[in-house]
Amino acid sequence: MAPTGAQIIARSLRDLGVTVLFGIVGIPVVEIAEEAINLGIRFIGFRNEQAASYAATAYGYLTGRPGVCLVVGGPGVLHAMAGIGNSSINAWPLLLLAGSSETHLVHRGAFQELDAIALLAPHTKLSVRPPSLESIPSLIQNTYRTSWYGRPGTGFVDLPADIIQGTVEGEEDVQDISPVPSGPEPGADENVLFKVAQLIKSAKAPLVVIGKGAAYAQAEAAIRHLVDAAQLPFLPSPMGKGVIADSHPLNAASARSTALREADIVLLLGARLNWIFHFGDAPKWNQAAQFIQVDIDAQTLGQNNPTPHLSLWGDLRTIVPQISSALGTWRYDPTSSPYTAHLSTSKTLNLHTAAQKAAENTLPMTYAKAFSTIESTLHRLSPPDEAGIVYVSEGANTMDISRSIFPVSHPRLRLDAGTHATMGVGMGYAIAAHEAYNSDLSPSTNKRKKKKIIALEGDSAFGFSAMELETMSRYGMDILIFVLNNGGVYHGDSDSAAEWLQLRDSAGGLRSTSLGFEVGYERIAEACGGVGYLVRTPEELARATEEGYREGRVCVVNVVIEAGKGGRLEFGWQQQGSGGGRKRGEKKAAAKL
Repeated sequence: MAPTGAQIIARSLRDLGVTVLFGIVGIPVVEIAEEAINLGIRFIGFRNEQAASYAATAYGYLTGRPGVCLVVGGPGVLHAMAGIGNSSINAWPLLLLAGSSETHLVHRGAFQELDAIALLAPHTKLSVRPPSLESIPSLIQNTYRTSWYGRPGTGFVDLPADIIQGTVEGEEDVQDISPVPSGPEPGADENVLFKVAQLIKSAKAPLVVIGKGAAYAQAEAAIRHLVDAAQLPFLPSPMGKGVIADSHPLNAASARSTALREADIVLLLGARLNWIFHFGDAPKWNQAAQFIQVDIDAQTLGQNNPTPHLSLWGDLRTIVPQISSALGTWRYDPTSSPYTAHLSTSKTLNLHTAAQKAAENTLPMTYAKAFSTIESTLHRLSPPDEAGIVYVSEGANTMDISRSIFPVSHPRLRLDAGTHATMGVGMGYAIAAHEAYNSDLSPSTNKRKKKKIIALEGDSAFGFSAMELETMSRYGMDILIFVLNNGGVYHGDSDSAAEWLQLRDSAGGLRSTSLGFEVGYERIAEACGGVGYLVRTPEELARATEEGYREGRVCVVNVVIEAGKGGRLEFGWQQQGSGGGRKRGEKKAAAKL
């Protein structure tokens, strides 16, 4: 029997090694999903294409191979554009497949007609439409490869209904394809490596910055060797945590401000000098700091960096061992400057301050108290060294405060809002993590113990995709979700229901940051077949955390915390030091070695 386009598409995905599709079906892409299921590919059907596309991008990050998202044309593509942006800004590989109207009805107002190629071409690495059924396999293979190789991003394939539903007369005309091998791992120029090694050896206050690009590159073994052999202090980005264990004595995360302010030679591994790292500018950074940037994306090198001639283009798994080799037996001497003593003092002070905040026993609970209670309970159930928990975190305060409270000892065990600080990614990310680490089909689960997925959600961020609880329940995902409920965006504006009602009914009405007062988010889980808890005290929270951890269904713990009314509307990462940023002309000239 002559194969249909849907069958050819499904076979192509199987031959590429794809084991899961994320998306939402409708006519005509439902035929692709059904054929994929028939071939043993798992399909995760979401409630919104936005969350599905976020999940596919996160799956690409966690597995190191493109995640695949399948959506309908027109509005489905528009919703999935969120995932395209997420893929591009975070450099995560995504293959997006979308249906479209019949080719002979183009420009006639066809059902869900949209020129998706023209729309998406500026935002993707490749956007294509197969000219024939016979070309489908090689075209999908090439788009998959393009999304993955080099700086990862999105590859898009537009699939008209007549291509999906058409048939091929001769099956021998359909090309066979094979899985795409991992891309090339280019190394660095030896002359530049020598200069870099000499510069590192001259450092009085060296710092290695580990970004999520290092986690994606799976370069943890090489980076751990470099740091241990040369005894270099390091600072992980929020998703670079775990490339080296947070418990490592050279971790400067607890002295972040001091490390940035005093470091003179900075080695950036898969990290960018964007807003997360204050653009490399004083006063956050040492004005005399010189940056050695290593990245797979040549265009990133030199951005906000006054020493681009010291940049190294290539793959971290190749270049980091080259740096180690160039350094030889050299080890940083911590007695060469007061730098490490200052780091140690800052760590002690900041850890003491954090412990004091966590010990506060006010009701409603503070963020620090709530997180400390969750952390101590989870670590008793699953110590960090066992790598048994994946953390997903979103919401400005929730994400900012929790990143320093929940340590991880292995890479790719923490997901957050990323470079765009995108709210609404949490539920999709949690589903992706469950699929990457716990599905029997996933390449990541081979001979590995399954992991508990923990989502730490601000109440505002949770609202973006809360209905994906039904998706989790439908597929039997035992994800544990904590909703930090303060009744507002950044902070709430009422300490009681009566006060909230009075504000709502006043002449000015609710503020733009207002959410409902003590909304019963746990009931959504119960309505979807899961388990819900409403907690107000540390004792209730500890009990719900343990029961939720052991629960075999999706679970929401609705944690009522202090509203924080009257607080400043700010995101901790964007707080500026006094003096403003440093102009390019004010930077000291880099040493020419």
